[in-house]
Amino acid sequence: MTDQPPTDREADLEARIAELERRSSWRTTVDEGRSGMETAFWAMVHTVFPDEARKHLKAATREQLLAARVYLDKWVARLDEAPTEAAGRTHEKIEIE
Repeated sequence: MTDQPPTDREADLEARIAELERRSSWRTTVDEGRSGMETAFWAMVHTVFPDEARKHLKAATREQLLAARVYLDKWVARLDEAPTEAAGRTHEKIEIE
């Protein structure tokens, strides 16, 4: 190995290798537990969208999930309230002859 600084070509190749390794490790993490179509979709998103755009997409997805959580929590609260509303009602027994 020489003590000369790397040429532009060598630096470019090292940068490309580092990018491929980063993508490879990302795909391995993403592929676990996903369908083939979902994996292909996220691979495309990762390839097409720059890091900044993916950051915003992730934040938007998080906000949508938080909105869904609020909606579902409201439904759960209504279900929890339903028995107490019925408890205040009285029933009258009617005998039929």
